[in-house]
Amino acid sequence: MRGGYAQSTETRGLHRAVIYARKMRDPDGLLARAGVRGDPNVDQHFLVDDRVLDRLPDYAHEIDADLTHVLEIGAGTGALTDRLLREADHVTAVERDPDLVSFLRREFAVEIEADELTIIEGDALDVSLPDFSACVANLPYSISSQIVFRLFPRKRPLILMFQREFAERMEAVPSTPEYGRLSVSAQHYADCEIVETVPKEAFSPPPAVESAVVRTRPRDPEYTVSDEDFFLQFVKALFTQRRKTLRNAIRNTGHISGLGTPEAVVEAASEELMSRRAGTLSPSEFAALCELARERGEPE
Repeated sequence: MRGGYAQSTETRGLHRAVIYARKMRDPDGLLARAGVRGDPNVDQHFLVDDRVLDRLPDYAHEIDADLTHVLEIGAGTGALTDRLLREADHVTAVERDPDLVSFLRREFAVEIEADELTIIEGDALDVSLPDFSACVANLPYSISSQIVFRLFPRKRPLILMFQREFAERMEAVPSTPEYGRLSVSAQHYADCEIVETVPKEAFSPPPAVESAVVRTRPRDPEYTVSDEDFFLQFVKALFTQRRKTLRNAIRNTGHISGLGTPEAVVEAASEELMSRRAGTLSPSEFAALCELARERGEPE
């Protein structure tokens, strides 16, 4: 049994041969059969560019990601689902729109019957996610941050479509305009890289912004933090006052970071460090300051 899905090698091989023998489903054809149009008001933009769809699984192959069990969030009409089924032993696709869930269950009835596809109906922020080996998805942009930080602790490779501005912040380095809380928090969990920018025209309907595909490779950080939740909250607190020196940011955000005695942290840190701003600190420097804050700041 692999990934919790029991099938004989012969049976799995037969189904895989059938999948590869048939032509991939056309994104426009899927939209027509589903009888739906995307709705920008609910953040619904369907990826319809065949070339982009074809490349998404390749980005996982390039880092030798384990595709035993691939998670897809926001399956829509199944254009990406169809391609993932050609590469993975099993795909679990999450979709919140009940009409699209019904369509997916009809369209992919053979794959579901073959135990190669599981459809989960519900909001990806609320449903129980399986123990996936990799995630490849075109995410709803309005919940990008919430989704990605639900996925990061799983320590699995991620190939995710984001709004381009969000993607650029994920991979940003210190002392650049894009560098911020998202940069530090994302890079705490993984190496993040933009592997492709995607024009508006690749979607139906086109969104108001350009998009980008981010690939993340999980790894342990080069530093140690005693309390990960406090570290992430501390980073959040300081970036709420990114234009102020760390001296003032620490003093002003005790209600966010949970520090009982922020002044003690300021007094214990070096003058040079306290004169800097949050956007100039690397993740490892944030970690060192966080440990000092835990020792001297009496966090709640």
